[in-house]
Amino acid sequence: MSEGNVANWSLKPDWQRHFRAAGVNGSFLLYDLKNGRYHVFDRERAQRRFLPASTFKFFNSLVALETGVIPNEKQVLRWDGVDRGNPDWNQDQDLRRAFQRSTVWFYQELARRIGPERMRRYVRAANYGNGDIGGGIDRFWLDGALRISSEEQIRFLVRLHRNDLPFSPRAINLVKQIAVNAEHSGRGYVTRAKTGWVGYGSEPGNGASPAQIGWWVGYVVRRNGDAHFFALNIDMRKPADGAARFRVTKNILRDMNVID
Repeated sequence: MSEGNVANWSLKPDWQRHFRAAGVNGSFLLYDLKNGRYHVFDRERAQRRFLPASTFKFFNSLVALETGVIPNEKQVLRWDGVDRGNPDWNQDQDLRRAFQRSTVWFYQELARRIGPERMRRYVRAANYGNGDIGGGIDRFWLDGALRISSEEQIRFLVRLHRNDLPFSPRAINLVKQIAVNAEHSGRGYVTRAKTGWVGYGSEPGNGASPAQIGWWVGYVVRRNGDAHFFALNIDMRKPADGAARFRVTKNILRDMNVID
């Protein structure tokens, strides 16, 4: 059972129309921090754990900055020359660009420099998901043992927002800076968010158990201080489902008057 009283959960079956319109299956969880209330479509799925994929870049960035394996968001790591099929990845990167472009090789290198002992210690200290980094220091969040639910994603982001994680204020503030979604600049609110795509680069799944899962997790803070946290989780069956993550999320956030 999740934390909090069942009365603090509001079921939103009408949100299914947004998933149907986008041609995807999944769940959406929204947390209103001021009122301490969850709004959810498919609560069972929102409490089920999945691989975090690139949503783990929030956490990986924190550990890298805290341990000093990368000193700041401007430090560049050199591309190793391996073509990974993505022009945005096939070049030198700094932390800010790598987060925004979701550059996998960059974060794999950070994880190798951090090492399993330190990574395990921070994952467990922060109570991140199931706390299991088995499967290789540069693979555990992609296809290894780490699992996290939408509800746990939101709990982690609430702690990030409140500076309530076992990291220095400097590391937390730098991660908040690199996670800002520039699209919402000047609209009266700031969005910090990260995508994730479990199985990216492989053939999409089919049938009842798709091989791929899509995430978009983050939070919106308005000028008056109101904060809303969201976690979208969908089955990825075709390439177009990548864009569907944003469409479904934005439509629900507009429905709830979180964004314009």
